[in-house]
Amino acid sequence: MIEDLSDMHAIVFDDYGDASVLHAADIPMPKRLPGQILIEVFATSVNPIDYRLRSGEMKGLLPGGFPRVPGYDVAGIVADCAEDAPFSAGDRVMAFLNSARGGACADYAVCAVDAAAKIPADMPFEDAAAIPLAGTTALQSLRDHGRMEAGDRVLVNGASGGVGMFAVQIAKAHGCHCDAVASGDNREFCISLGADHFYDYEQVDFTDSSERWDVIFDAAGKSGYWDARNVMNEGGRYVSTEPDVKGMLMTAITWPLSKSGTIMLAHPRSDDLRELIRLYQAGQLKVTIDRRYPMAQCADAHRRIESGVDRGKVVLTRAERS
Repeated sequence: MIEDLSDMHAIVFDDYGDASVLHAADIPMPKRLPGQILIEVFATSVNPIDYRLRSGEMKGLLPGGFPRVPGYDVAGIVADCAEDAPFSAGDRVMAFLNSARGGACADYAVCAVDAAAKIPADMPFEDAAAIPLAGTTALQSLRDHGRMEAGDRVLVNGASGGVGMFAVQIAKAHGCHCDAVASGDNREFCISLGADHFYDYEQVDFTDSSERWDVIFDAAGKSGYWDARNVMNEGGRYVSTEPDVKGMLMTAITWPLSKSGTIMLAHPRSDDLRELIRLYQAGQLKVTIDRRYPMAQCADAHRRIESGVDRGKVVLTRAERS
C-alpha cells in the first residue's frame, strides 16, 4: 500500500465556463474503496465530452459538485489495490474512469477494477491514454449497437476524429467493408486506416448516395437517422453518439422498425479494453495523436478539441513523464 499522502496536483474547474476556468490546484488524494484500484496517472487524453461537461452544456444531467477534475482516459501504473485484485502494484494499465465526474487530469485517479486493463510493456503511455473512451465508444457502437458482422457494409461519419479513426479500423478488423466520411484533406488518412471508399462531406452528401449500408455509425453527431435511413439496407442499423432528447426519442420510436436507430453512451468494461489492446498488439488498431500537451496546458488542449482536431486524439502527459 502506498504512503497516505494528503494532497496531489490536479487540473480543476470551480464553475462552468470556457477553457479559461481550468487551472492547477492541490486537492485531496482520492480514496481507494473496495473494488477499486488507485492509479498513478502518466498520461490522459481529451474528448469532446470533457469540454461539453466543463462548459455546462450537460449540467442538467450532472449538476454542481466543485471543484471538478476533468478527463476519463487514464494510462499509468497501479499504485494501490486489494490483495485479491487482478492487479498488482506497479502494473502498467489503461482505464476508462467509471466516475460520472471524471478525474483523470491529476497525479492519481481511482476506478473500478473492471474498468481497467493491463497494457504491454512496449505500449507507450500516450497511445494507451488515447484509447479507452474513444476506442470503447467505437467498439460498443459497432459491435453491440450496430450488431456488426463480417461482410457487412459499414459507413463511419466523422472517420478522421478520435472515435471515427478507431471505428474504421475495428470494422476492417471484423471483416467488414468500411466507407469513411470526413473533410477532403483527410482522404489519405482515412484510406490509410483501411477505408474502402472515402466521401468528402464538403463535396458529397452520403445520404444522397446510390450506395447502401448495413451499419451507419455517426461518430461526429452530424447526420440524422431520418436522412440516413434512406441509404440503409433492410434491417440496417444507425448508431449515433449524441445523447440528446431528440436522439432518445429516435431510439424509442425506431426500435421496432426494420431500420433501427440508437443513441449510444459508452460504458467502461475491462473486457472491451482488453479487446482493444489485443487489436493494438495485432497491428489492427493504430493510434494517431493530433497533438501532445503537458498536463499544465490542459486549457490549451480543450481549446484544440473545441476548435477541431486535424485527425486523431489530443493527449496530455505529466511533465515529468512526457
